[in-house]
Amino acid sequence: MSRIVTFGEIMGRLAAPGHLRFQQAMPGSLDVTFAGAEASVAMSIAHLGGEAAFVTALPDHAIADACVATLRGLGVDVRSIVRTSEGRLGLYFLETGANQRAGQVIYDRAGSSIAITPPEAYDWPAILAGAEWLLVSGITPAISRNAAEVTRQAMQTASQLGVKIACDMNYRSKLWQWEPNLEPRELATRTMLELMPFVDLFIGGREDAVHMLGLAAYVGNPEDLARQVVRQFPNVQRVAMTLREGISATHNFWGGLLYDANLEQTFKAPWQDGQYQPYAITDIVDRLGGGDAFTAGLLFALTSEDLKAPEIAVSFAAASSCLAHSIQGDFNYTTREEVESLMTGASSARVKR
Repeated sequence: MSRIVTFGEIMGRLAAPGHLRFQQAMPGSLDVTFAGAEASVAMSIAHLGGEAAFVTALPDHAIADACVATLRGLGVDVRSIVRTSEGRLGLYFLETGANQRAGQVIYDRAGSSIAITPPEAYDWPAILAGAEWLLVSGITPAISRNAAEVTRQAMQTASQLGVKIACDMNYRSKLWQWEPNLEPRELATRTMLELMPFVDLFIGGREDAVHMLGLAAYVGNPEDLARQVVRQFPNVQRVAMTLREGISATHNFWGGLLYDANLEQTFKAPWQDGQYQPYAITDIVDRLGGGDAFTAGLLFALTSEDLKAPEIAVSFAAASSCLAHSIQGDFNYTTREEVESLMTGASSARVKR
């Protein structure tokens, strides 16, 4: 079984219950879970039956203990998590949208342990020993200058060890603030262009490519964008994208795309009756983590002998992420059996008895 290592920040997620606005829910109770892109990917891979390790830095206190225990209980290897007496657990607050009202996220991540823990605290050669993939994202370098340097060193070590690198761009304009004299987009572009030469698998969409890679404003189909990424970064072997069409906050059409540079071919999913037909998700329970579920499904498939063919891998990723929209919270508690059932067209609402 192939080992996948993910690196990034895990936070406390404090969500207003149901579809309440912050002003309605507070003062009052918020629903608390743990969340973070790279942790979500590791959790989903483990839940599907893969081998995943998550690396981060967390404060040495009881709440972080609960966070680590949660991941361990879900099958994630947490042995390389750095515990520190400095820093804090990052937080984000979520107001879930409904119908034509969009959801919103408020970050509270300044001074978190991962933002300030220095690069030498991570033993990357030992962490990456025996790994096939390292997953990073464009979120971690946005947290702080220090976190960007840790990400660079992780990617550099992985490249030297022959570990393939996947990067999920995830542009977050609210986070790119650590260089005051630069606009968020300019800082993101400068930083990510330095990291892209290490990347084998690019995961992202139009906004990510435009805002973080310095590509010209893009108008066209996603296949052309994928080829544009490969032309600018010839080290990239594959480009993956989620294909979301938002009708409202609770109604989306959903699918995925995988471009293979070696085959010079694009694969879309779901594919039915000889053409791309996206999943119609008409009652979204929670859309946060949907992209992470796609990334997890794709990496799991690419490291599974019976799923790694590109047309199957993207189909598995799209089905996994579609199902994630039915689950409360960032973590995708979807099984491989459920994903493969959806891939074969089984989407009945009948209760399984």
